[in-house]
Amino acid sequence: MNTWMISIVFALFFLLASTGLFFFVVTRGALVVRGLLPGSQSEKSHVYPIYSNMRLIKLVDFQPIISAILLFQYHRLVSKIVAGIKQTNLRSKKLLITSCAFGNVIPRVVKAAVQAGAERVLIADIIHNELVHAKSKLGDFSGKVDFIEDNATAMEQKDGVADINVMFFLLHELPHHLKGQALDEAGRMLAPGGKLFLAEFHRPELWVLRALSWTYFKVFEPLGLALWDTHDPLAYLESTGQWKCERTTYFCGNFQVITAIKQ
Repeated sequence: MNTWMISIVFALFFLLASTGLFFFVVTRGALVVRGLLPGSQSEKSHVYPIYSNMRLIKLVDFQPIISAILLFQYHRLVSKIVAGIKQTNLRSKKLLITSCAFGNVIPRVVKAAVQAGAERVLIADIIHNELVHAKSKLGDFSGKVDFIEDNATAMEQKDGVADINVMFFLLHELPHHLKGQALDEAGRMLAPGGKLFLAEFHRPELWVLRALSWTYFKVFEPLGLALWDTHDPLAYLESTGQWKCERTTYFCGNFQVITAIKQ
């Protein structure tokens, strides 16, 4: 093998290793260290620094990076949700986004809601910096949006406040005992007949993808594996008898968008 080929292989390995180490440090690694510190437990203890530190937020929230993390399925997942919003009459109604997310999902959802006639869009997140960052993306739409610092598992909003609720890759980061609480709150805040759009990871169909996904979750986000079986959000929603659900999967079952209508 030529010297330049060896150099390229080494450079790629170093780049991938450095990237992996960076994301470990600002996600699971940080939580491990935080858990060892006395008095560090709070309602925000499960939140990764990558979602709370403004410098890290601005460093990572770059559309190509976010798309790559979701294996370039990001656009398809968001488009599924946007299409569902556009098909809903939101005139004089409200749309809720429960928890901010990286990429262009928030501006696309807000734009679709306004085009569908929404009176207001409510964006709720437990982290203040996430709300500040989300506001910076909305430009002319910011006048139609209320930014609310609130906990997705114990919201202070009144019952039936919204007709659509969007949860984009939130559940896999929540401790298991909080996953059901977040879904219960999502339902409580929806008016009867309201829709919940939930995008998340899903158990891949191909064994190769399953093995790679399992490894990824074990290293970076171990709380996400439960979505494959014991904490499947669709199974949880249907078990309450209060929802009519439909699941669409993407990339050989690696991702899912659940559309749930509150009965």
